[in-house]
Amino acid sequence: MTTSVENPSTAQPAHPVPTRRAGQRRTALWSLREVRWAAAATGLFGLGLLTQLSPAPSWAWWALYLACYVAGGWEPGWAGLQALRERKLDVDLLMVLAAVGAAAIGQVLDGALLIVIFAISGALEATATKRTEDSVNGLLDLAPDTATRLTATGQETVEAADLHVGDVVLVRPGERIGADGEVTHGASEVDQATITGEPLPVDKHPGDEVFAGTLNGTGALRVRVTRPAGDTVIARIVAMVAEASATKARVQLFIEKIEQRYSVGMVAATVALFVIPLALGAELQPTLLRAMTFMIVASPCAVVLATMPPLLSAIANAGRHGVLVKSAVVMEQLATATRIAFDKTGTLTEGAPHLTDIRLLPHASLTEDRLLALAAAAESSSEHPLARAVVAAARDAQLPLPPSDAFTSTPGRGVTAHVDGYQVDVGSPVGLLKSHDDSLRAIVDELEQAGRTAVVVRVDGEPAAVLGLADKLRADAAATVAQLTAVTGARPLLLTGDNERAARRLAAEVGITDVRAGLLPQDKVTAVRELEDHGDRVVLVGDGVNDAPALAAAHVGVAMGRAGADLALDTADTVITRDELATLPAVIQLARRARRLVIANLAIAGTFIAVLVAWDLIGTLPLPLGVAGHEGSTIIVGLNGLRLLRRAAWNRAARTVSGSVPVRRYPPRSPAGSAPAADDAPSSPGSGRGGIGRYGR
Repeated sequence: MTTSVENPSTAQPAHPVPTRRAGQRRTALWSLREVRWAAAATGLFGLGLLTQLSPAPSWAWWALYLACYVAGGWEPGWAGLQALRERKLDVDLLMVLAAVGAAAIGQVLDGALLIVIFAISGALEATATKRTEDSVNGLLDLAPDTATRLTATGQETVEAADLHVGDVVLVRPGERIGADGEVTHGASEVDQATITGEPLPVDKHPGDEVFAGTLNGTGALRVRVTRPAGDTVIARIVAMVAEASATKARVQLFIEKIEQRYSVGMVAATVALFVIPLALGAELQPTLLRAMTFMIVASPCAVVLATMPPLLSAIANAGRHGVLVKSAVVMEQLATATRIAFDKTGTLTEGAPHLTDIRLLPHASLTEDRLLALAAAAESSSEHPLARAVVAAARDAQLPLPPSDAFTSTPGRGVTAHVDGYQVDVGSPVGLLKSHDDSLRAIVDELEQAGRTAVVVRVDGEPAAVLGLADKLRADAAATVAQLTAVTGARPLLLTGDNERAARRLAAEVGITDVRAGLLPQDKVTAVRELEDHGDRVVLVGDGVNDAPALAAAHVGVAMGRAGADLALDTADTVITRDELATLPAVIQLARRARRLVIANLAIAGTFIAVLVAWDLIGTLPLPLGVAGHEGSTIIVGLNGLRLLRRAAWNRAARTVSGSVPVRRYPPRSPAGSAPAADDAPSSPGSGRGGIGRYGR
C-alpha cells in the first residue's frame, strides 16, 4: 500500500458509501398511508381510553373507539375482503370480525386494542420495506452518471450507461470510476471498500481490475471497459439485494402459520351455531347470543397477545441496550440462530488503520518522537488513510509538527516533503527500498507477516525507520466470538473481501478457524446459502454495501450502526446501534427467553380457549363468564410477556452469556518464532517504545 495523496480539490471520503448526510433522498414516514392510518388509530385509542377514565359520558368514548376501528381497521378489513374473492380467509379479517364482535357485546376497548396492534404491525412492515427500497435505489448513485471516453481524435464526455465493452475511459485523480474494466495505462490507488470491504486503498497498475463506483486516488488511469453498465458489480449488488429480499423465506409468527385453518374453522363454527339452531326452530335472541359468545371466547385475542408482548417487550429491552430489532418476526428468528458469520473490516475491526509499530534502524540518529514528528509533518497534506493514521499517532503523542513545504506525491511510491531542513520520503517499500537494503527488507517482511502494512521513512535519502500500521481490532471481538460459540454450539466463521493473509491473522486473534477470504458480494451470498442448505440458520454481521446482499439472504442480517452504510442498515433485520459486539450474544439469549415465554403463553391461551369453547358447545356458557374468562386469559398472557421489559431480563441474558465461557484472548501467547499478535505485540529490538505502546491503540 502507498501513502500518497488525493487531489485536495477532488478528495472524497475514504469509504464512499451512500449516507443520509450526503443527501440521499428518503421516503418520509408520514408519506406512507399505513403509517398515517396507524398513527390516527393509536391517537384515537389513546383519547378514547382517557375519555373512558374521565367522567365523560359513555357515548364520547364509544365514538372515539369506533373512529379507531375505522382508522385502523378499514385497510386490513378491505384486504381481507379482497382475499375472500380469491377464496382465502386471512387473520386480518378475522381480527376485524373479532373486534366488531367485541364491540357488539360491549367490549369495545378490547376490539380497539386489537385494531391498534394490527395497524402498528402493518405500518412497521411498510416502513421497513420502503426504506430498503430507497437504499437499493440510492446505491446506484455510487456510480457516476458520466465518464470521459477516449477517441481517436481526443476525448468526449458520455453517459456511463452508454459505455460499451472495449471503450477506453480516462479516470482523473479523485474521480469515481464509471465502469468495470482493466487498467491499460497509469498507476494510482483505488478505494474499493464499497465492493470488497478492504480497509485501505489498493494500488492499481496496468492489467489490474477496477470496479464502477470505486474512488480513484492521486494518479490518472486509463481503463478499458470489460462489462456493460447493466452487468457491473455495483449493479449486480442492487439486483442481488432485491432478489434476496423478495425470495427470503418469511418466517411467520405462530398465529400467522395457523391463520387459514383457524380462521375458517372459527367462522364456520360461529355460522353453524347460529344457523343450525334457527333451522331447528330455536329462538333468535338466545341463538344469536350463544353464537356471539362463541365467537368472543374462540377469537384468538389471547393467542395474539400470547405471541406479541414477549417479543415486543424483548425488542424494547434490546433497544434500550443498543440493539434495534426491526420486528417481532426477527426477534423470533434470532432465537433459532445456529451459526454466526462475521464480516471483517468495520465489523470485527474498527475499519481504519492505526499506527502499531515504529522500527528505527540501528544507524538512525533520530529519536522515535523526532522521527514520528517528521513523518507526520510530511504526511500532513495527504488525505490517504495511512497518512491520516500517522498524523493521528503524532497528535495522540502530543508531538508538535514542524512546518513542511515542497510537498509532492507519486502514485505507487509515496510522498516527499521538506520538513525542518530535512528531505523526508514516506511511502511504499516497493517505491523506496533499494536492492542492497537487506536489513530494511527483513523488517518489512516481518511486519507484513504479522499482518501489518509496512511504510518506509527515509530522511535525506537514507532509510531511517519502518512504520507498521494495521486495522484496529474491536476490544470486545474475541470475547464475543467465544460467547457466541458457547451460545450456538458452533464457532463463528469469517466472510471477508480482504486478502487471505490479513483475514487469517485477524481470525487467529479472535478465535475463528473457518475463514473465507477474497469474497465479492455474490460470493458472500453463496457462502450463506450453502450454510443454510446444510441446515444452519445463519446470522450474518456486517457493515458495508458489499455485505448488503448477504445480509438480505441470511436468516437474520445484523448491521453495525455507527459506520454502517445506509443500504446495510436498511437491508439488515437488526442494527447494533452503538457498535458493541458484546450485545449480540445477549440479544440472542433474550430472544430465546422470549420464545420460551411465547410457548408458555400459547399453552395458557389455548387451555382457556379450549375450556371456554367446550363449555359453550356442550353446556350453556353465560356471556359475562365467557367474557371474564376470555379477558382473564388475555391479561394473564399479556402480563407474563411484559416481564421481559424489566432491566433484570437483559441482565439475566448477559450474565448467562458471560458465565458460559471464560473470557480470554486468542491466541493467549504467540508461538515461538512467530510474529506477535496485533494486540499483544511487545516492543521489538531497535524499536524503543515501539510495538503498540504509546503509538499503538
